[in-house]
Amino acid sequence: MTSHVKNTLVTTAAIAGALAATTLFNTTTVKADTTSSAPVTTTTSATKDTAIASAQAKVNSASAAVVSAQAAYGSASTAASDAAAKTAAASASAAATSAATSSAVANAQAAADSAATAKSTADANLAKAQSNAAATSRAKSMTSAAVVSAQSAVASASAKASDADSAVASAEAGQTVTANLMKSDDPTQASAAQQYFATKTAIVKLLPSGQVQITIPLTSGLKYLKEVSYNGADATFTKTGDDSANITFTADPATSYTLAMTMDITSVMPFMPIMHEKALLDVDTTIFNGLLAAKSAADAALTSAQAALSTAETNAATVAQVASKAASAATAAATVASDAAVVATSAATNLTSAQAANSTAQAALTSAQVAQAAADATLATAKANLDSANAALTSAQAELKSAQNIVVVTPASSAASSASSTASSAGSAASSATNSAASAATATSNVASSALTTTVTSAVVATPATTKKATSSTPASSTTAKTLPQTGNENQSALVALGLAILTLGIYPMMKRKHA
Repeated sequence: MTSHVKNTLVTTAAIAGALAATTLFNTTTVKADTTSSAPVTTTTSATKDTAIASAQAKVNSASAAVVSAQAAYGSASTAASDAAAKTAAASASAAATSAATSSAVANAQAAADSAATAKSTADANLAKAQSNAAATSRAKSMTSAAVVSAQSAVASASAKASDADSAVASAEAGQTVTANLMKSDDPTQASAAQQYFATKTAIVKLLPSGQVQITIPLTSGLKYLKEVSYNGADATFTKTGDDSANITFTADPATSYTLAMTMDITSVMPFMPIMHEKALLDVDTTIFNGLLAAKSAADAALTSAQAALSTAETNAATVAQVASKAASAATAAATVASDAAVVATSAATNLTSAQAANSTAQAALTSAQVAQAAADATLATAKANLDSANAALTSAQAELKSAQNIVVVTPASSAASSASSTASSAGSAASSATNSAASAATATSNVASSALTTTVTSAVVATPATTKKATSSTPASSTTAKTLPQTGNENQSALVALGLAILTLGIYPMMKRKHA
């Protein structure tokens, strides 16, 4: 049994005992001339009995109201105590949760901030890596296109070089061109030696030096033609028959050449002197002009194109490697950014969970505080009701006291009847007081039983007064004598015993508590 329940039992028992004892003591005989604070009036016995009964009913009703208010107050006190305990527990839980979650929230917030920063950095790195990868990819495309262009240039240069080589090769192999031997002093007239060059052609070959080698076929007259020279350099005779030969000399490309010839026909005409003549060889060898230069240019172009191709291929390979690395970096950055996003999301979730836990604890505390406020309000209402019931009981007891102080005056002729009636009324009043005391004891027992689950923090019950017994023994000759109170021994013993028993129920626990 808890201490507040023990206190309730002790207080309730004491109140009940005091109520019973006061009632019993108020039923003892009171002298008619006893001084009272209540006003003393005179009336008939019936009127007094009616007033006493009415007042007693009010006392009984007020006593019941007090007991009911005490029960309600005890219930409200227990509810308020329970609500306070729940509030304290919720406060402790909220404090503990706050202490635990505040660190968790702080850590989660720090983790979320760090993860957000890491994600931002990773996203920036990813954007940079992707931009770099795109740039290197474009560069790779450009260098690849440059390689293709260089390859095309090489192919074109190679074709041109090949054509130049073919032209030079053909020129070097020699070409047969038209050639006429004309008089040097009259280029319009054929030279006398023309008869010996019947083919009227020449074979021209391009030399690596850029000069040309000219060969004119001598079909006959070899026995007469002794010397041929050009610019002081003798031509070469290569016999092709008994009286034929190929005459070859080297010169720069030109459209005609003046040849110096020596003719000796004395073998057939002794009288003729040896003749030294100049003849103009009309042959165009400029057809080879530019072939070597073109070949050289084509070769240079081919070399340049090949170098450009090599450079393009080298650049393309380098850029391809850079692009590959950039693509790998972009992929790695994407992975880092993805991981950072996952971490950031997880950190944000953890932060939300920590904040939710803290909010839940605070909400529980707020709910408990609201419940406690409601319980406190109910307790205040119960206290007000108890105070009101105690005030009503005090008022009823005062009214009963006034009714008991009424002095009954009866005529002399009916003194005996009045005395008998008064004794009967006193007995009835004593019986009523006994019933009230028993009823109060029963109510007190009920309150004590109810106090096992409720706490009564304050209860002030005014002890109801019982009806005073008054009887008349006025002599027949006296018409104005006051009625004197009787002893009432017929009910006193039983009421005293009941009152003492109930009072003991209240006093003994208090004494036991005091010495505990």
